[in-house]
Amino acid sequence: MCIFCSIVKGEIPSYKVYEDDKVLAFLDIKPVNPGHCLVIPKKHLENIEEIDEEYLSHLVKIVKKIGNKIKNNLNVLGYNVQVNNDPIAGQEIAHLHFHIIPRQKNDNLKLFPQKNYNSGEAEEIVKKLIKE
Repeated sequence: MCIFCSIVKGEIPSYKVYEDDKVLAFLDIKPVNPGHCLVIPKKHLENIEEIDEEYLSHLVKIVKKIGNKIKNNLNVLGYNVQVNNDPIAGQEIAHLHFHIIPRQKNDNLKLFPQKNYNSGEAEEIVKKLIKE
């Protein structure tokens, strides 16, 4: 069984920060920074393509709510919201989850390295992405 489903069922303890009939938010057991939360759908869905838009909308509203609480109640300057979608993108647990990572000045958390497109590469990618 999925570890997040076990947390939802109460079989594994967690530090819950929010719960309703569709969503659960709890502290990440291995936080990047203190207050790092995970927001998950209670229904087992492996990635973002599997969730319907209404459910996703509700989930994102809770991400925003928890983000505001982190920012205001933990006195942080901001936060990152991240979804690792599929194992190749770093998803370690096959259950859709949003990370909310509190940020402080000089916390040494590095974001993605940026690159430049090669000549003509951006145009080719756009053609593929706008294709039905």
